[in-house]
Amino acid sequence: MSAGGAYPPIADHGLVGDLQTAALVSGDGTVDWWCTPRFDSPSVFGSLLDHARGGHCRLTVDRDRVTDVTVKQLYLADTALLVTRFMAPDGVGEVGDFMIPEESGEPSDRHRLHRTVRVVRGRLPFVLECRPRFDYGRAPHTLTLLDDRSALLRGGGTDLFVRASAPLTLVADGADAVARFTLSAGEIATVVLTCDASGGPAPGPPSRESARAAFDDCRSFWARWLRPCTYRGRWQQMVNRSAITLKLLTYAPTGAPVAAATAGLPELVGGERNWDYRYTWIRDASLSVRALLTLGFVPEALAFRHWVRGRFEEGDFASGRPLQIMYRVDGDPHLPEEVLGHWEGYRGSAPVRIGNAAADQLQLDIYGEAVYAFAAGGGGGALHGWQAFASVLDWFTEHWDEPDEGIWETRGGRQDFTFSRLMSWVAFDRGIRMARTHSRPADLARWTAARDAVFTQIVERGWSPRRQAFVQHYGSDVLDASLLLMPKVGFLAPTDPAWLSTLDAMDRELVSDSLVHRYDPAASPDGLLGREGTFNLCSFLYVEALARAGRLEQARYAFDKMLTYANHVGLFAEETGPSGEQLGNFPQALTHLALIDAALALDEELDRRPG
Repeated sequence: MSAGGAYPPIADHGLVGDLQTAALVSGDGTVDWWCTPRFDSPSVFGSLLDHARGGHCRLTVDRDRVTDVTVKQLYLADTALLVTRFMAPDGVGEVGDFMIPEESGEPSDRHRLHRTVRVVRGRLPFVLECRPRFDYGRAPHTLTLLDDRSALLRGGGTDLFVRASAPLTLVADGADAVARFTLSAGEIATVVLTCDASGGPAPGPPSRESARAAFDDCRSFWARWLRPCTYRGRWQQMVNRSAITLKLLTYAPTGAPVAAATAGLPELVGGERNWDYRYTWIRDASLSVRALLTLGFVPEALAFRHWVRGRFEEGDFASGRPLQIMYRVDGDPHLPEEVLGHWEGYRGSAPVRIGNAAADQLQLDIYGEAVYAFAAGGGGGALHGWQAFASVLDWFTEHWDEPDEGIWETRGGRQDFTFSRLMSWVAFDRGIRMARTHSRPADLARWTAARDAVFTQIVERGWSPRRQAFVQHYGSDVLDASLLLMPKVGFLAPTDPAWLSTLDAMDRELVSDSLVHRYDPAASPDGLLGREGTFNLCSFLYVEALARAGRLEQARYAFDKMLTYANHVGLFAEETGPSGEQLGNFPQALTHLALIDAALALDEELDRRPG
């Protein structure tokens, strides 16, 4: 089998999680990505990045005995309970996958993945294969069969307990555990995978009653969590799914969202743009939390604001800058990048990187996004943290006018990126507003002078008379879709002639059948080989910009077409390839937050339209 044929499409997955870790389940019932005890921990199952050496847990119809099988996958409505259905001439069965969200708010080293299989018609044979490969496949492991239905697989300082109900009988296959069994209509079997990095005791055996209770607990959590949602618009199902996805990507003990659940999935199959997204970007997290706040999810905004305040208060890194662009979910700023040379990568897309060297980049836009998040829901009114916040903004008045690497984390050298200046303007503008609204002590004269200087500089140097558009960086004529945020943050009106001219230029050069490229690497080399797909964040920002500009028919058509690129359960990766395939890390928070914002904007403008 070729490397490509051994890998499912990136889109062929659903996501389950417990707000501290998450697992991907492919359309055939295989868990091929699970890192525990945190999103950024080493993998237990990682066959998504190396089918031979990554490890997996497969619970599926036995294809050696049933060949004519149709598979469908869905979420139970408004939950993170994933169901994979198998339909064959001899019967219909389904596997339910879920994790019960951790509500204590305390970090845990022990996490459970529940897998329940049942047959609803006829009779079907199934196979269970539990083949972990601990520490990204670098740590050997041992197998101990505790009894006929229990096994302990131990490696890399982690215990993986497999507990099954009747009629499963676990047997050894080398150092792995497997089982073959058959169910008839009405019969249910349960498998619980418990990953424990603390050396805790073996869990008890599952039963039909405990499985039902766990299922009900998970469903009840999501019903309670979604209840405050205020959205009642035209795209309720997709907005709810995006909100749930953002919540699944949020580390509950600190309130810090990760950019995506995965590492190393390529922006171009066979290419080198393969990054680790299991960290908290100031930018991505700030925008994610604001999207949740607009839907009524206030606790998420408060938790992240507390996390941001912690970063303000820590400051003082070796770089001399008070913030860096990304952190681990607990606020640790150290993310050393290394290459997993023993893994071939998704469909041969090497290198596979863990950690992220971009953490050391200078990206000045993050100060705008951090203030944007801090201001959400009246953040400036909080007593604690204001002094640290004001000190950061004071520092920024002396440093905003520096070249940086920009929002896209290019590795081709620093420039005076217009988007970085735009978000610098946001930092000062929102800081001034908060200080005035809440009567907080601040050097308003200094902040106002900086805000006005940034504004003047963008207008004079970020505008290309030849292109009649705002451009990627000063002195260039290259367009950049990040500037679709210009009207959203209030720098100019969405119907300003200068903005409409910029929007028209982007439409001609960056937009292809409603899909938007973030920029053209050929016109603006970024230090990396190969091209990439269209960027889903930018495609949804484009919809919002069209809607706010009054181009409603174009906006609605673009939005409806974008929704066709979602996978079968409503999830999006980072990018869309030339044939509509999903590319990059999955699912991606930026895409889902932009979908929410686009739906809200489009609903608002459609409702406002006369007639």
